[in-house]
Amino acid sequence: MQGSKSREDYLEAIYLLSKDLAHVHQIDIARYMGVSQPAVEKAVRLLISSGYLRLDGLHIILTDDGETYAAKIYERHSTICNFLAMHGVDEEAADRDACEIEHILSDESFEMMSAWIRENKKDTGWVCPLTGRACDKADCDNPDCENRRRA
Repeated sequence: MQGSKSREDYLEAIYLLSKDLAHVHQIDIARYMGVSQPAVEKAVRLLISSGYLRLDGLHIILTDDGETYAAKIYERHSTICNFLAMHGVDEEAADRDACEIEHILSDESFEMMSAWIRENKKDTGWVCPLTGRACDKADCDNPDCENRRRA
């Protein structure tokens, strides 16, 4: 996956905020990411010009391409975080490390981690990162629950 770390971080933040909020605003992104509003304004302009976002008044909305790209970024983050946690890494450290690794990990290594999780998750309790509900099996009722964290 090609892209700058900053662009991917903003897209992931907007994606996650859009799951919790009816409307995403620049102030929401600034607070979530711990950055200034001018930094968010600049990033939003760049993401609009790249075709990943659009504005509806003051609301920031992911385009179809933006939604697809952001979902892939989040999938990488969640998978890496789960993989590290399943290997005994503290969840906070796993989350922090996943934020860095997701941008540089090869597709081959990502696929290995995904396959390892699929093969080994049956014996582990999971929490869906989108709903926060516990999942015990792959038959979770949340269709977006491919990315699970260890309970």
